[in-house]
Amino acid sequence: MTGTFELFFDGTTGFGFRLKAADGTVMAVSPPFVDKRAAVIGITAVRECAGMGLISDLCPEIPLDAVSAGAAALKVA
Repeated sequence: MTGTFELFFDGTTGFGFRLKAADGTVMAVSPPFVDKRAAVIGITAVRECAGMGLISDLCPEIPLDAVSAGAAALKVA
């Protein structure tokens, strides 16, 4: 299943969109746009850029054993 882009209007910030997964989870929220047309152009840009976009890993280096320990702690909690 594919995601869905939802256009919305917030009276305080303007127009925007959010990308929702098939299960309804919000995956991304746009910044505010001045009008609906600009928000639709934003959706078009996301569709063009993100499809097979590269991943830039900006995370700090973490030893793998620390990651494994953290994951194990999450499972216990």
